Amino acid sequence: MNFDLLVHEAWPAYEQRIHDGWVLRYAGGVTKRANSVLPLNAPADLDGAIEAAEAFYGERGQRCVFSLGPSSMPGLDEELERRGYDLVDPTVIMAGSPAAPPPAHKVRIEDRPWRGWLETWWAVDGRYGTGFEDAERICTGVPAWYAALEEDGVPLAVGRAVPQTDTSGGSSQSDTLGIYCMATLPEARRRGLARAVIRALVRHAGAKSAYLVTTAPNLAAQALYRGEGFEIADRYHYRVR
Repeated sequence: MNFDLLVHEAWPAYEQRIHDGWVLRYAGGVTKRANSVLPLNAPADLDGAIEAAEAFYGERGQRCVFSLGPSSMPGLDEELERRGYDLVDPTVIMAGSPAAPPPAHKVRIEDRPWRGWLETWWAVDGRYGTGFEDAERICTGVPAWYAALEEDGVPLAVGRAVPQTDTSGGSSQSDTLGIYCMATLPEARRRGLARAVIRALVRHAGAKSAYLVTTAPNLAAQALYRGEGFEIADRYHYRVR
């Protein structure tokens, strides 16, 4: 699977510009994933492409960020390091064909995020100041399902699933499900709620395979996902200056 493209498509920046084979992405500064260069091809002019990227983000008041994954241009990571770009946020991509037995809790699934879903996700993952509206715009940029395990109408654990087709190689190869926005309120953790959300989304989608991403240091999340049939399939990180 081309995970770089799958992640790019599942978490879409609402402003995108193509420059010399690179995708320059901007979404109000909310998440590096939607505000970084996706360097899939070797540009004709490497120096010019890097300068264009730096100008693009500079015009928007943002630091220049490159997302470097399994399909990135060879040698770019080393070149950016030479130019003083810092390596940040090493991330693992976990994939598998989860069996998804019935969840132990009732899970609500909708085609659009509702206010409570957004508020719970943002309460856990809202690292981006005033970017709530931009985050909602990213989430709803492609068709997806939104799941929540609720108590008294309050979502305690949430997740988002994007049905996708891997088109690497120029043809449809396999249907997969991208799972994002996994978040559980601190007071509701260690109750199996996130596990129920994952199982409900996988069962609802009926996908042949699924993948998700989490930061490399988050071993607790990786253990949870491994227990649901996911294994580390690849990795990516960012370079920032």
